[in-house]
Amino acid sequence: MRDFIEVLQEDAAKDPEQRARDLSRRELPKRFYKEAAHVGVDGGYAIHLDGRPVKTPGKATLLLPSAALGAAVAAEWEAQEKEINPAVMPLTRLANSAQDAVSVRFAEVADEVTRFAGNDALCYRADDPDSLVETQHRLWDPVVDWAGSLLGGRFVLIEGLIHAPQPDDLLAAYRQRIDTRSPLSLAALHTVTSLTGSALLALALAEGHLDPDSVWSAAHVEEDFTIERWGEDAEATRLRAYKRTEFDAAVLILREG
Repeated sequence: MRDFIEVLQEDAAKDPEQRARDLSRRELPKRFYKEAAHVGVDGGYAIHLDGRPVKTPGKATLLLPSAALGAAVAAEWEAQEKEINPAVMPLTRLANSAQDAVSVRFAEVADEVTRFAGNDALCYRADDPDSLVETQHRLWDPVVDWAGSLLGGRFVLIEGLIHAPQPDDLLAAYRQRIDTRSPLSLAALHTVTSLTGSALLALALAEGHLDPDSVWSAAHVEEDFTIERWGEDAEATRLRAYKRTEFDAAVLILREG
């Protein structure tokens, strides 16, 4: 089990598409346990496989902060059949990453999320066609305005791809806003930011300003516009479904962590 668990930490650093490709090529280990369960212990909830606690890559007992998250992670392990496939265990990967990596590199991860806010997808706008422009305004403007109001400033909107810096005090306020989160919550926030391309959407989700479906729709305005015009691509649809699974795992952590 130990060798298998150690690879999960590496997976957390990869984008979902690359992770899926790597995991599909990897020889998967056989399921070696009969039962997975979450057990209340000092500090949270551990995941037991036939009574033995799952360890993180750093050799610590994997702990979840709530019974709901403990049950969800145990369910990932219980759902494995003949083989153990980490591609369908996003909560386990996130929890490992948070406990071993984010907890000791919290400032670096928070800084990286803040850098996303400085180059946020919601601040880069199309200038045509009109239907796309209108949809971006309708779905993105309220989020940008809300974030600016929350953080005490205004985000700069840019037409096209030429970078324009965001106000330093606004980014400092964003960084301060996420500084009190737990390592697990920050790991989930980072995942949502990476999947949506928007630290503002991630913050709106984490703060309860937007529900998950609204965040997901806002993050895929341009992709949905392309689908409507040219039709769906099967591979893109598969990848989007995989990303949604990763997204939903992060949502659960933000709600229950």
